[in-house]
This record gives sequence, C-alpha cells and structure tokens, in this order.
Amino acid sequence: MQKTLKNFQDVLTHLDTLGIFHMDLRLDRMRRALTALNLSRPPFVIAQILGTNGKGSTAAFLASLCAAHGCKVGLYTSPHFVSPAERVAVDGRAWPEKCWAAVADAVLQAAGDTTWFEFMTLLAVAAFAREQVDIAVLEAGLGGRHDATTALPADVLCFTAIALDHTNVLGPTLRHIASDKAAAVRGIAPVCTVAQFPVAADCIAAAAAAYSAPLIQAEPLLDDLALGLKGTHQKANAGLALAAWRCLAPLMGKDANEARSQAQGLAQVCLPGRLHRVPANSRHPAMILDGAHNPHGMRALTAALREEGIRPSCAIFSCLADKDWRPAALLLKRFLGTSPIFIPTLRTERAAPAADVAAVCNATAPHIATALDSIESALAAANGYIGTQPEKQPILLTGSLYLLADFFTLYPEYTGVRPCKSLSPTHPKMFGKH
Repeated sequence: MQKTLKNFQDVLTHLDTLGIFHMDLRLDRMRRALTALNLSRPPFVIAQILGTNGKGSTAAFLASLCAAHGCKVGLYTSPHFVSPAERVAVDGRAWPEKCWAAVADAVLQAAGDTTWFEFMTLLAVAAFAREQVDIAVLEAGLGGRHDATTALPADVLCFTAIALDHTNVLGPTLRHIASDKAAAVRGIAPVCTVAQFPVAADCIAAAAAAYSAPLIQAEPLLDDLALGLKGTHQKANAGLALAAWRCLAPLMGKDANEARSQAQGLAQVCLPGRLHRVPANSRHPAMILDGAHNPHGMRALTAALREEGIRPSCAIFSCLADKDWRPAALLLKRFLGTSPIFIPTLRTERAAPAADVAAVCNATAPHIATALDSIESALAAANGYIGTQPEKQPILLTGSLYLLADFFTLYPEYTGVRPCKSLSPTHPKMFGKH
C-alpha cells in the first residue's frame, strides 16, 4: 500500500528518501505521471528556460514581466538555498507550505517511482494548475534532452548562455553539452536565444530548423532601461526574457509592446545570490553574494564589481567538483590581487575538495588561498579583513550556489528580503523570490 503525505514535513521526508542528487535520465516516468494527473497539456502557458549561466535571472525577469502585465505567474526554479519551498512560487511568493501535502500526495499516488527532481517538477506543475496561473516559467535542472521540464509542452523556449556544465553527465565538450540542451526543442514553439559560442549557436539553430521552429536572436537591452538585477551581463538575460514575453503575450491576450509595464517588470525583480548586497550588522560585516561558479559567470561578476568600483577586502569561494571551477578560481584570484581567498568545504558529496581548490589557487604566487573545514570557519577568518569602506570593500562570497545555501542556512532571513538589497543603494523596490 502506498504511503500518504499528510503535512509539509511528510513531503520533505519523502523527498529525502529519493535523494536530491540521484539521476535516472529519461522522460517516460514524467510522461506517465503527467497523464495520470491529467496534466499532459496543463491549463496554462509554459515558458521553459534552459542554458548554463543566467537561467535563474532570465526566469525571474520573465516572471516579473508577466506579473507587471497582470498575469498570474507560477515560477519554478532551482536549486533552493534553505527549503525546497523556495523552488515553487506563485505571484512572486513561495507557495505556502500548508498547501503542499495534498498536491504532493496526489503526485505520489499517481507516480511512485520518480526521482527527486521529477517529483518536484510534477508538484510544481500540479500546484500551478491548482492556483489557476496564467503562465508557468519553468527553469530546467540539468541539460535539456531528458530534463523533467522537457516532458511538458512549451510555448516558448529560452536559451541563456551555454558553457561547460555537468560534464560528467552531459559530455566533455561544449558541443556535447549544447547538443543535449538544444534537444529540448520538440516542436514549433519559438526558440529565443542570447548570443552563444559558435558551436552552441549551431546546435540551437539545427534543433530549431529540425522542427521549423522560429529562431529569435535576443538582443541585450539598452542602457536607458533600469534593471532590477545589476551587472552588464543582466542586459542579455533581460533581453532574452523580453523576447520571450513578446512571443507569449498574444497567447494571454496581452499587449506585447506596452512600454510602461515592460519597464516596471524589468525594474521590479529580485533574485537572492546574484550581486546580492548584505549590509553589515552585529553578526557579520558587509558582504556581496553571487553564484559565479564557472569562467563565464566569474568574468561577469568581476566586470560588474569593477564597474561599480568594488574592491573586496577578501573572498570566500568554493565550488562543486563537476563544474568548471579551476579557471573561475584563477579569474577570481587575478581580480583580488593580494587579497586572501578562504575556501570552505561544502556540505555536499559533490563538492570540490577545499584543499584541491586552494592548491590550484596557490600554484603560483601570491599564495593567498586557505582551505578551511566549514563556512563558519571561513566567515570567522574573513572577519579579520574588514575594509575601512564597507560599501566599496565588502567580503565577497562567491562560487557554487551550494556555498550560498550554506550561508543562507546560517542567515535564512536573506533569502527573502523585500525589497532586495542590490549593489545600488537607491535601487527601486523589488519583486520576486528565487
């Protein structure tokens, strides 16, 4: 007899039995479950967000654009920082925990053999159906070909910048990775993409052509539009979201070119852990948090910090072993100069060993990296390097989103600050939650 889920804790306990990192990459279980739940074609518009860098930001921009035009919006993102509840949001707020059990139990009864990510995806889609959203923005978890979000129909697909990612699963080269992500194209729905490395662009173009899907090259937004997320790289993510919105608006009876609502949607967005400023208080010094975990992300981060005149007093950095962390770590070292890097051990079996990261950083002078056993140790060490100008010399905490999760576990209040703290002290009020 199948167990039943009676409350939110039961849901968490069930998820624990599935194993968050367990993968079995195929779509047949998802398709059977969606059929059983009568959700093979959910009663709402769907945008699927794929890529390597900028998925969360693009999803947040698109959700905010939809909300600014009066749409009821479901947003499904990953990973979470403190609780899986962060992954499922309706109209910019985490879906209430009190609602989870009934929907999760229906998913369990319909599909008792899912992986962790499949279960969460089914739960999110069922939640959005229950809440009668107009649109669901679904961020893919890994790749595209067999990602659980690909089992659903999509009305638009967005490809953020593609780089080396999950090479142990998707393949060792950019072509392997781009081919897998591009394989999410499965029909005539428009395909929107930012500028890509040539091999990735070729993969996306070929996939779109195979289905006669319109291919839309999204352009970065101009400087005269205020964005809720800081950094030049966010102009590309916002441009991608706007291109997707223009495809989706007619499906929901909305004006695709209403400038006032577009400006509002682009400005009123927040995403914790992306150039996220945390002010000093009695428990910690001023910090900037950012999940730059590969070379593309680290270049974007350091460029944004230079643009703002930020020179961190020190950095806390760590990454997952299956990410392209070595060049990212060296880019960070070059940016910091002689400022120290503290490298804590992450609380996950996928972590790159802290001693290995430190050894790569210290292979050439200056020898500024120190391996430590925990984020608590790293924060304590960083406290000895507080700058004289906290606004311009904060502690930088960057690398894996799992490093940020360790920080947010200690300080969960920063996962949902509204208005969100960004690099600009005069930033307008934000909308949304990761």
